[in-house]
Amino acid sequence: MSTNADTERPPAADAGDPHDAGGAPRRHPRALAPGNLVLTVVLSVFGAIVGVQLLATLGVTPSTSLIGALAAMTLARVPLVAFRGFRSVHAQNLAQTSISSATFGAANSLFLPIGIPFLFGLDNMIVPMLIGVSVAMLVDAWLLYRMYDTPAFPASNPWAPGLAAAEAIKAGDEGGRRARVLGLGLVTGLAGAAFALPMSAFGVALIGGLASMAAFGAGLLIISYAEPLFGLDLNAMYLPHGMMIGAGLVALIQVGRTVLKARKATTPAATTGSAATPDGGAPDDGARRLGKSLRLGFGAYLAISILLSLGTGIFTHMSVGMLIAFVLYATVAAFLHELLVGIASMHSGWFPAFAIALITLLLGILVGFPPEALVVLSGFTAATGPAFADMGYDLKAGFMLRGEGADPAFELEGRRQQLIAAMIGFGIAIVVVAVSYQMFFNKGQTAPIDAAYVAAIKAGPSVETAKHLALWAIPGAIIQLIGGPKRQLGIMLATGLLITTPMAGWMVAAGLVVRVLAPRFLGPKAKENLEVFAGGAIAGDALYSFGNGVWTATK
Repeated sequence: MSTNADTERPPAADAGDPHDAGGAPRRHPRALAPGNLVLTVVLSVFGAIVGVQLLATLGVTPSTSLIGALAAMTLARVPLVAFRGFRSVHAQNLAQTSISSATFGAANSLFLPIGIPFLFGLDNMIVPMLIGVSVAMLVDAWLLYRMYDTPAFPASNPWAPGLAAAEAIKAGDEGGRRARVLGLGLVTGLAGAAFALPMSAFGVALIGGLASMAAFGAGLLIISYAEPLFGLDLNAMYLPHGMMIGAGLVALIQVGRTVLKARKATTPAATTGSAATPDGGAPDDGARRLGKSLRLGFGAYLAISILLSLGTGIFTHMSVGMLIAFVLYATVAAFLHELLVGIASMHSGWFPAFAIALITLLLGILVGFPPEALVVLSGFTAATGPAFADMGYDLKAGFMLRGEGADPAFELEGRRQQLIAAMIGFGIAIVVVAVSYQMFFNKGQTAPIDAAYVAAIKAGPSVETAKHLALWAIPGAIIQLIGGPKRQLGIMLATGLLITTPMAGWMVAAGLVVRVLAPRFLGPKAKENLEVFAGGAIAGDALYSFGNGVWTATK
């Protein structure tokens, strides 16, 4: 008997058919089935170790999602009954979900935040901080699970790394023309990455919203050439940071308006592909579900803020009034950070978590919180967002593999199993970081961005900084208003401005040109082929970055 017995319908059934070939309702593979669980644990340990190692040595976190899928595909080809269950694309989706969650969770959500008190000389804060950010990471992922396929985070949006993972899994399962097109994209991505070209930016431009990608590309090019061409140091002017603040505040208001409209609506309209709540309730309006999730999330982050204030001892450095202000500010900052990172990653496939966390820190410095409180603030806000974005990528991959909502019950069950697989990955990430962080700290290794947070805290408040942030928040807010909640032009422009990678801007521009011209030369099927090709290009870039990072770190 197979150790991975919980598998879905035989391949003969169509992906959108709610029944298997024999007429019985489809069953999604169980994340806790023995075979899936063993693979999930092994991949999660590997992903967590690789994530922390590469962040500590190179300052980057690789995408390991495809490694998990490839591992499951490889096992599926072993001619043993025990591995038969891995032929399921849904079992492969669970594998890529777990390793991806463990990698980003261990590196970005856990190891990065606890390095800040270490560098600041507050070793007594490390363990309380690790506990607090661990809870924040779990809440982060759970909230995206609840908010996925709502008006704020539609399943129809690109979520580019998730699309790439889904296309790779489908190509491996189906073969044929899709596999050839994906293979061409994969080779293109690998070749471009070998020449230091950010091929993920090219791939994202082929599938993202046209206006959103144009704004993203414009931001990338402006920040790269403003100083060499015009002598303007936009970072010194805090232009990107101010624009993100303005755009972020407007984006928050736009989300709030969506929730309020839903409350006033007399007849709920279900979101695409969703016939019930993620936790199995009655059919609902995605906007109402979004509103409930926002309230639950705010309450959870408020509780974590209070626990961090007590556990780290920072309450002894503030008056009662200042403590209340800090708890409220930390809650709002962490929540806003999560939403902004989610929006940026949904449209562009890039999430500027480090930069947005720095923005919330700068504002906290201007408010006048004591240094110890700022250390907690920077770690807490940095921990929210990465798990949120990564969960979105994984759910997008699952959504595509399950037929894009054709069978609502199967879709929701698949999401639940993905959440379980992700939580296993996050749990293992907590254990790996807890037992290994001291080894890295003893060698003086932390996430490089931690030094920037510590330097900002030690530098203290600046009137000039406050003026610049306030000034540039105005155009950021205006652009976000003009673009509206669907295009997110202000957020995407600010995201591009926060990333200093000149070639990324040109690759986005090239992708947009190909996207516009391809239908004229390749006919009506160009869009579908471009999506598959884009998935291959993004996957090739991710695989090269992973391999190159591991090779460099082990030299």
